[in-house]
Amino acid sequence: MSAKTNSHAFRFLLDLHSGVPVYRQLIDQVRGGIALGSLGAGDQLPTVRQLAVDLAINPNTVMRAYRELELGGLLETHQGTGTFIAKKKVEKREAERERQLSQLATETAARAGAAGFTVEELLERLSELSPQAARRR
Repeated sequence: MSAKTNSHAFRFLLDLHSGVPVYRQLIDQVRGGIALGSLGAGDQLPTVRQLAVDLAINPNTVMRAYRELELGGLLETHQGTGTFIAKKKVEKREAERERQLSQLATETAARAGAAGFTVEELLERLSELSPQAARRR
């Protein structure tokens, strides 16, 4: 099984002052990387040990994030070869997708507002994350 490694294109970054648990930040970054296309099906993630060393965190924290992502169908772990972005898409009913997107947008806007940002500033930053926006620059 050949897998591509995306270690140069995708990097985990932690904000230890955000109040968001580290394992949650890892989960959110993998999900965000998949959503943005910087992580794709078959991409290999760093080993638990390597990511823990790179980020100077406890390996159990990485293991917890990877396990939750695996249970959610986003990661596949193959004994002896590593952890990869799952090849299968997680199918959800349209109503469930809409509900989750609304909840995510509301939570994100609330967090941004609590941090002193306007919705317009948030939208501007989100549009910068879009792969299409990067090509227009």
